[in-house]
Amino acid sequence: MEGRFKVSSVESECKKNGIHMGANIITRPLRNSAETVERGVSSNAQSDTWLHDAGWRRKRSLAQLTREALPRMENYRNSKRALKRPSLGELHGDHLITEEDEKNQRDTKSPTPTVGIKLGWIQGVLIPCLLNIWGVMLFLRISWVVSQAGIGLSLVIIAISAVVCVITTLSMSAICTNGEVKGGGIYYIISRSLGPEFGASVGIIFAFANAVAASMNTIGFCDSLNDLLRTNGLKIIDSGVSDVRLVGTIALIVMCIICAIGMDWESKAQNFLIAIIVAAMVDFIVGTIIGPKSTEEITQGFVGFSSTIFSENFRPDFRYSEGLNQDFFSVFAIFFPSVTGIQAGANISGDLKDPASAIPKGTLLSLLISMLSYALMVLFSGGGALRDANGIASIVVNGTYNISEISDCTYTNGTCKYGLHNSYSVMQLMSGWGPLIYGGCWAATLSTALTNLLSVPRLIQALGVDRIYPGLIFFSKPYGKHGEPYRGYVLTFLVSLLFLLIADLNTIAPLISNFYLTSYALINFCTFHAALVRPLGWRPTFRYYNVWLSLLGFLMCVAIMLLISWIMSLVTFAIFFTLYLIVHYRKPDVNWGSSTQAQMYKTALSSAHNLARTGEHVKNYWPQLLVLAGTPQTRPALVDLGYLITKAGSLMIVGDITEKKLSYKEQSARIRSGDEWLRGRKVRAFCSAVNGFSFELGARALMQAAGVGRLAPNVLLMGYKSDWTTAPANDLVSYFNVLHTAFENRLAVAIVRVAGGLDHGTAAEEATATPAGGHTATSSGSGELRVRRGPSNIMHADSDLDIRSPDSHPTSRNNLTGLINTPISRSYTISEKDTKEKKKDKKMDFHRQIVYKTSNGLEISKDQLSQMSIFQKKQESGTLDVWWLYDDGGLTILLPYIISQRSSWANCKLRIFALANRRHEMELEERNMANLLSKFRIDYSSLTMVQDITEAPQEDTKRMFDEIIKKFVGENEECGINETELLTLAEKTNRQLRLRELLLANSKEARLVVMSLPMPRKGSVSAPLYMAWLEMLSRDLPPVLYVRGNHTSVLTFYS
Repeated sequence: MEGRFKVSSVESECKKNGIHMGANIITRPLRNSAETVERGVSSNAQSDTWLHDAGWRRKRSLAQLTREALPRMENYRNSKRALKRPSLGELHGDHLITEEDEKNQRDTKSPTPTVGIKLGWIQGVLIPCLLNIWGVMLFLRISWVVSQAGIGLSLVIIAISAVVCVITTLSMSAICTNGEVKGGGIYYIISRSLGPEFGASVGIIFAFANAVAASMNTIGFCDSLNDLLRTNGLKIIDSGVSDVRLVGTIALIVMCIICAIGMDWESKAQNFLIAIIVAAMVDFIVGTIIGPKSTEEITQGFVGFSSTIFSENFRPDFRYSEGLNQDFFSVFAIFFPSVTGIQAGANISGDLKDPASAIPKGTLLSLLISMLSYALMVLFSGGGALRDANGIASIVVNGTYNISEISDCTYTNGTCKYGLHNSYSVMQLMSGWGPLIYGGCWAATLSTALTNLLSVPRLIQALGVDRIYPGLIFFSKPYGKHGEPYRGYVLTFLVSLLFLLIADLNTIAPLISNFYLTSYALINFCTFHAALVRPLGWRPTFRYYNVWLSLLGFLMCVAIMLLISWIMSLVTFAIFFTLYLIVHYRKPDVNWGSSTQAQMYKTALSSAHNLARTGEHVKNYWPQLLVLAGTPQTRPALVDLGYLITKAGSLMIVGDITEKKLSYKEQSARIRSGDEWLRGRKVRAFCSAVNGFSFELGARALMQAAGVGRLAPNVLLMGYKSDWTTAPANDLVSYFNVLHTAFENRLAVAIVRVAGGLDHGTAAEEATATPAGGHTATSSGSGELRVRRGPSNIMHADSDLDIRSPDSHPTSRNNLTGLINTPISRSYTISEKDTKEKKKDKKMDFHRQIVYKTSNGLEISKDQLSQMSIFQKKQESGTLDVWWLYDDGGLTILLPYIISQRSSWANCKLRIFALANRRHEMELEERNMANLLSKFRIDYSSLTMVQDITEAPQEDTKRMFDEIIKKFVGENEECGINETELLTLAEKTNRQLRLRELLLANSKEARLVVMSLPMPRKGSVSAPLYMAWLEMLSRDLPPVLYVRGNHTSVLTFYS
């Protein structure tokens, strides 16, 4: 802690403000030069001693008296430059915390955001929302909607749209006020609420919808321009599709340039456009109130306000139009995109000064204004214009006319060119000054297109920064001091241009409606889910939302989608779920604290409680393993065997016991390293570690405390202690006592022995630089597994192991991990040993010539690699031999059956060996055993009854056993074998020796031998004698798995 505080002495002895000036004063210098500059203090200035002169000083601040940090906003910011509170280790006095550690702890993964122009709620939310809502429908399609649906149903359409938008706005406001909202708009809101899968999927759909909406509004602008040119007898090419494509392309380019110039220019353009739109609406209302100004306007359907016309136009009149027979929902589908601008403020949330306040305020106000304006337009257009008008001037005589004659289309061969049904120019006809309506139409369409074009690149940039879809990373690169995504603008332009070439407004509108409704549905579902789960982080400052109202909004959006077009809805759902699955299976490394995580926690907790209250039943038994493997990467074969048994259907905990007391940082790094290794090997298991305990006490602690409720280990899996003959006596006794502890806690025990041992700690330590420490249950080392480092002649053979530099592959910290995870059948970097040595010994095993090499120069022979992945690789044809000697509840037969069902062991047939009770009843014993296996539904290839287990072993076997125990006979009582014990257990010892001979005769070529573990009766057998039994039973054999259940049934033949 040196450097954080120092002691200064004040010479004056006077007392002021209750403080002796001669007392020692604790002063706290600024943390670093960067912080000094940030606070406006010169880096050359002396540390503040809070003294002005010898006779006077101010009262000391709290910062001088304590190391504690006060609650301040800076302590909670995700920023590299933000100040951080002292760590717990720092306050506790952890001597391992260094200044460099403090600096690293203060660094976070969150990048410092690019500071650009920040907008208020009017300029950033209200105006963009109004411009987005007042789009192409306002001047080009509202009259057509009234003609089809009538005034009544048109108001219903507006009301339904308003209800959906208001509920969605309330939901969106709740989410936006539940913390800071960054750039990305809808994507950011949904991804941080429901997770990256939902957020990214909707983000892509929403970005696509906005890009298509930009093209739709550009088409509306072009249609209006063509109409004006036709009125004046002009055209560019053909006054049709070609003109739309040409003018639209130019308009898109200009708008993209305006957006790319920056927010400031775009905001200025918006102010100009909103003024024109408002002026055009006023012009329309004033013109309608004044009434028709000429006979021509009357004959074209504008007759002024009339109760007769209002009542006639109030009812619907659905007709064949735009290529299909219109109905309520088809008209609704064309109108709905005109109210889908409520997200405009959220789309540029990163450019707002205070998104949490601005978004709800600006969005709700814009929604109120726009809905009222649409309702006024419906009432005025429906109350002052006819549905059909023939345009014949002679019908009007001296200002008098008959409405029925004007709307009679028989005068024009059954078709009318004018009226609400037939002309999109009724608004211009009814206005006080027609050209202003054209200006308003262009302003509305171009402003909406401009807002859409502005939001899409920022949404793409947010997706790229989060690295959700790799293909979008290229388009997210920021440029300039404001971080403009110029590449995103190019992509947006290309997508919009593609749909612009369709050049048909009514074809594009229903597609956009589905995409927008999907986005709105997910926003409502986000709020519903978060409010229902109510994680502690759900504290929105916006209170005017309701969980069930949000659910209603979600259901309404889905229902409207299906009613508009169920085919397009299914297509939208298919696109959404495809995008969802892509993100789900890519598993991006992000953690945003979504409500789905909170739901997952609550569900898991509730399930654990329910499981704990449910009684155990033998039919639902699963072996739940506590694997004493230390750090999992040091004993991969042991972990692989455990996972072979549990897979995804059962619990596996990898126990790590360290005698050395570790700091929190060391312990965390050790567990994190193990978790990363398990994830890389695709092993579903938990790491549980204890430190500062001996192996025996640590194992006892894990057995008693690991797990929760019914999710607790019931089987202890450990490695065979292959160095037991040379290990210190305390280690041997400790290993043996762990077996007793397991049985005392009613745990089943499984011990695995592999030729060469399981402990690859030396290789793992060199490869991973993970603190190895710890005394574990497997062999402490093996002479067969030597790791060779040093120069060698390297021949690269189609290798994907590591021909790259470490810097080019930052994720491969654990090089051994990548090595072990790779299938051994592939070709790798090969190092050939000295050829002269090969010539001297032609019979040398070729496998010893191949060395697999990691990026840091670590070399491992093929035999070593094979042993490290023995339980992971695909097994060749062979047998899996089960020596079910004693009834332990069935675990000895269940574990090999589970292993035989795995795809990697499918080629291995199950052979069962069992003891016969009486020699003369062999046939009966065999039938009984076969009947038992049949009732258990255990498939096996052969059954052998062993009858001569009680015969005396051969002399060679006895001599081998005597040689093994010679060192321990007559030693101290703690770890020795006395003559009394040998005589008492002579018969049992002979059975083990005879069993060895039978094993060698029958199972020497098996892929795996599973055998009943001899029971170490407490106080009857010593550790060396028991280990000698295990040694004799497993020496010179393939991998052996000893199993002893807890003598509770794990198999049943009852249904």
